Amino acid sequence: MNGLIFLIPVALGMGGLGLAAFFWSMRSGQYEDLDGAAQRILLDDEDPA
Repeated sequence: MNGLIFLIPVALGMGGLGLAAFFWSMRSGQYEDLDGAAQRILLDDEDPA
């Protein structure tokens, strides 16, 4: 029972940190262009000699 007194706030704190990291990534535009990276891999950047 004494372990729960310690583990519940730790779990809530880690969940809060994960939620804050998710909101930060949403605000910084990490999920704006999901198809761009998938299509960029198919483009050939080098010019043939």
